Amino acid sequence: MNMKKPLLAALFLLSGFAINAAAADEAKDKASEPPPPPPSMGTEYTEKGADTCLQCHVEGGDFPVFAIFKTKHANRADKRTPFGAGHLQCEACHGPGKKHADAGGGPDGINSQKRTSFLPPRERNKYCLECHQNGARTGWHASTHDANNVACADCHKIHAERDPVLVKATQPEVCYKCHRKERADFLKPSAHPVRFGTMTCSDCHAPHGSNARALLVKPTVNQTCYTCHAEKRGPFLWEHAPVAEDCTLCHYAHGSVNQYRLKKNPPLLCQQCHSVAGHPSVARTNASLPGGAGGGQAFLLAGSCLNCHSQIHGSNHPSGYKLMR
Repeated sequence: MNMKKPLLAALFLLSGFAINAAAADEAKDKASEPPPPPPSMGTEYTEKGADTCLQCHVEGGDFPVFAIFKTKHANRADKRTPFGAGHLQCEACHGPGKKHADAGGGPDGINSQKRTSFLPPRERNKYCLECHQNGARTGWHASTHDANNVACADCHKIHAERDPVLVKATQPEVCYKCHRKERADFLKPSAHPVRFGTMTCSDCHAPHGSNARALLVKPTVNQTCYTCHAEKRGPFLWEHAPVAEDCTLCHYAHGSVNQYRLKKNPPLLCQQCHSVAGHPSVARTNASLPGGAGGGQAFLLAGSCLNCHSQIHGSNHPSGYKLMR
C-alpha cells in the first residue's frame, strides 16, 4: 500500500506534463497560423461609378448623399473636384467600391453599420489631404487634433449642402462635441459672443494646425486678442506690465462669472500683484466716508481700483504713469 502512493503521484505528475506539452503545441500551432486579413474595400472599381452608388444611397435612406451635388465637391465644371472630367466620382474619396456594392453594403465595404469607417482616422484623412494639403492645412500633421486621432469627417459633413463647421452660427456646436468645458464657459455671464452667432471658435483658433499654443491663429495670445481689441495693442508711454505680457493673466479667454471675463473681481485681482501697504487710500480714516473709520474701503467701492486707475491697459498721457489718465 505504501508503494502505491508514490506511483500514483508520479502518474499524476507525468499526466500534468503531458497536458502542458499538448497545450503548448496547440498554442504554437495557433501562433503559426496567418492572422485574418483586415477589412478592405477591395481593388476593383464599379462599372458605372456614382450611378452604382446612387441606386442605394437615396434620399430617405440610411446614408443619403444627393446633397453633395449642391457642394463644391460635385462641381463637374471644376476639374479639381472628384466629379470633374475623368475623375472617379464617389470612389475618388471612398476608394474602390465594387466589393461594397456586390456585398449589398454593410461592414464588408466602405462604411460599417455603425456609420463609421473601418479605416483608422489617419488613413481616412489621407484621402482628404491629397487635395486639401496647402494653406491652413499645412501644419495638420503637427496639430493636436491629428495627435488625438481626429478624422476630417468627425468635424466636416462632406455630403451636406452646408457643412455645419463652416457656418458661423453652427460651428460652435460641432466643436462642443469634444470641448464641453468651453461650452459651459461661453454660457457664463461675461463671455465672448459665440453663443449669439457673431463670433466662432475659428476666429481665434486654427483647427488644422498652428505653431502657437492652443492652436491660436496668431503666434501669441496677445496678438490673437489684438485682432479685435486693437485699442489695447499700444505701444503706450506708460504700460501695465501684465497687459503687455499676456492677456490671460487677468482675463479668461472664453468666459467668466466676473465682469470683463476677469479671473477675479478687483480689488482681489489687483492685490495678487499689488500690496495694499503704502497705498494712499489706507491713510484715509475719515469716519464720514462710506466704510466708516476702518480706512480705505471707500476707494474700493463700485469700480474698485478702476475708480482711480481707469487706464488699466496703458496710458499715453504725460502724467499717466499711475495709469490714472
